[in-house]
Amino acid sequence: MLPLVLVVSVLALLVAVLLARHVIGMDNGTPEMRVISDAIQEGAEAFLKRQYRTIGTLSVFVGAIIFVIYAFVRAPSPNDPTEVSRTWLALSTTASFFFGAACSAVAGYVGMFVSIRSNIRAASAARTSLNRALQAALRGGAVSGLFVVAMSLLGVGGLYAILEAFTAIPVQKIPLLIVGYGFGASFVALFAQLGGGIYTKAADVGADLVGKVEAGIPEDDPRNPAVIADLVGDNVGDCAGRGADLFESTAAENIGAMILGSTLALRVQAASPGVAFSIVGVMLFPLVVRAFGLIASIVGIMVVKAREDEDPMHALNRGYWTAATLAAIGFVGGTYWLLQFPGHPDAWWHFALAGVIGIATSIAFVYITQYYTEYRYRPVRTIASASVTGPATNIIAGFAVALECTALPTFTISAAIIASYWLGKTAIEGGGLFGTAVATMGMLGTAAYILAMDTFGPITDNAGGIIEMSKQPEAIRVKTDRLDAVGNTTKALTKGYAIGSAALAAFLLFSAFMDEVGYYTGKTFDTVNIAKPEIFVGGLLGAMLVFWFSALAIDAVQKAAVNVIKEVRRQFAEDPGILKGTSRPNYGRAVDIVTIGALKAMVAPGLLAVGMPIAVGVTFRLLGLGAETVAAFLMVGTIGGILVATMLNNGGGAWDNAKKYIETGEYGGKGSFAHKAGVVGDTVGDPFKDTAGPSLHVLIKLLSTVTLVLAPLFI
Repeated sequence: MLPLVLVVSVLALLVAVLLARHVIGMDNGTPEMRVISDAIQEGAEAFLKRQYRTIGTLSVFVGAIIFVIYAFVRAPSPNDPTEVSRTWLALSTTASFFFGAACSAVAGYVGMFVSIRSNIRAASAARTSLNRALQAALRGGAVSGLFVVAMSLLGVGGLYAILEAFTAIPVQKIPLLIVGYGFGASFVALFAQLGGGIYTKAADVGADLVGKVEAGIPEDDPRNPAVIADLVGDNVGDCAGRGADLFESTAAENIGAMILGSTLALRVQAASPGVAFSIVGVMLFPLVVRAFGLIASIVGIMVVKAREDEDPMHALNRGYWTAATLAAIGFVGGTYWLLQFPGHPDAWWHFALAGVIGIATSIAFVYITQYYTEYRYRPVRTIASASVTGPATNIIAGFAVALECTALPTFTISAAIIASYWLGKTAIEGGGLFGTAVATMGMLGTAAYILAMDTFGPITDNAGGIIEMSKQPEAIRVKTDRLDAVGNTTKALTKGYAIGSAALAAFLLFSAFMDEVGYYTGKTFDTVNIAKPEIFVGGLLGAMLVFWFSALAIDAVQKAAVNVIKEVRRQFAEDPGILKGTSRPNYGRAVDIVTIGALKAMVAPGLLAVGMPIAVGVTFRLLGLGAETVAAFLMVGTIGGILVATMLNNGGGAWDNAKKYIETGEYGGKGSFAHKAGVVGDTVGDPFKDTAGPSLHVLIKLLSTVTLVLAPLFI
């Protein structure tokens, strides 16, 4: 089983390399196009280098704290592995943290490295064929998707293989020793998403408010000093940031599901002594079905092809349905192979159905997000019509839509959790939580394809900007506009998918935390009594953290955007030739301003997210209720985070597409009073959908992974 997982992971990385070589080998356009592309590459790589240097410094500090806690602070547990020393246990946990952080950084960097080279290839391909441009953008995005999922799988599987081969630790205890890997991935993901999100929206807000509203120039106009920073932001936010987000989802979910699988397998073995049964098979089931999902995603990516007169979204949907169907087939096969429990011949198909529920949930989230963020439907058109009377009514209508859009996703998640729990419970005694874990695996089965669609968005956005700034013929811009419109949709859809998977993964990780506490204490831990004042306060603090964290993220965008706005106004005032088109703006100055602002601003909300659960657990441990209070903190924080992230993501997406709907000619079209109101609404929604909302996905899972790693500290 494990060799299969490792082989598929390596093959997926090989496919990603071949796709990267194929895309980079395509024509890279005219000299004018290359000047713009080179500036985007330079800005994106400079930001990522400085960002990872900052994250690396913070990681060393956190890794040292983990070592000290495991080596000197935490009390030994009777269930600690006796095969290794306390120091070795501290070293292995710390090493897995650093390894998870490094894998996350590599996956994010490689994905962005290819995306900032795919944009000009897609732009150049659009000069001859819409289909070639579509494939260049999707396959460039697929490098990120495949690298993220394969590196996650290879990391968890590789750590398991090393510990199994070189230590005498019982296999059922190994998942508890590699929880640091999930925490490392979460830690990097939080700062990557925060920093990238602050950068992209500060640049976007600055470019839009001064360029479109004040100066009246079009989007991606080369006269705008902030336009290169805006195009750089698409890559560092949507490529590197989202890649780190989904890397962390798959890594943390793999480890959490392995912990729950180990607990269930031991319970079954105890109930059926002497019966041949593979504990390892149940534990490695999450990795095996993730490998099947990788294969399904590769096939889905390769079948995408569009006619020149076809809506590109139809081609992407065909690829998605292909990947989802193959993932479902692989899931059923995996459950039949590995989830055969003694005395429970029907258990496998119960778990197979739970996995199918997870896949169906991911599809439902895609369409729910589409309903709330596409201008074909009522919510976005309501905001557009409210723009006729000005920015205030636009914002009121948009915020109402943002609040409304939490209902359908909540119903969907609730149905998925209850149905999968019931299927697991009826499959085998005590299998309810593992049923929800299987549903989460199903939802993340097509993660590689979903991330390819997400990265497709910034690649096509950049391609349109390159065509506009290099003054290519209008017919080519029409093609890139079609791809850009689809890219905006795919970015919105993947945010919906990311929060849905985060919700299921957080429930899974919360259950794994309770299992881990029970394992270390030797007592069943299955009740969190919210009626106790201390426990209630823990839950209240969890909910508050979501709002405080969001406030810091949004305020960081505002502060950085103000500096960009001042810089753009200064350049326009000091050199009138810029707006006349006779002088070249200083693009690098705006890039530097946003880079410095984003890196400074990401530290405070990041440290708050890491430090708050630790502070709550340690403080309430003094009252003898550390683990239970942290459980309440996790539970309520997760619920609040899911709802607020959904509101921010879909609300921001609806504001964005209301503006685009007006730009199609409705309510006076570009330059009209309604359009200016739409730009203001879109600007308000920008930090919602691209900074605070996506960062909350990571926060939800980070709370779980940090408590999984430090659970012994709270007991």
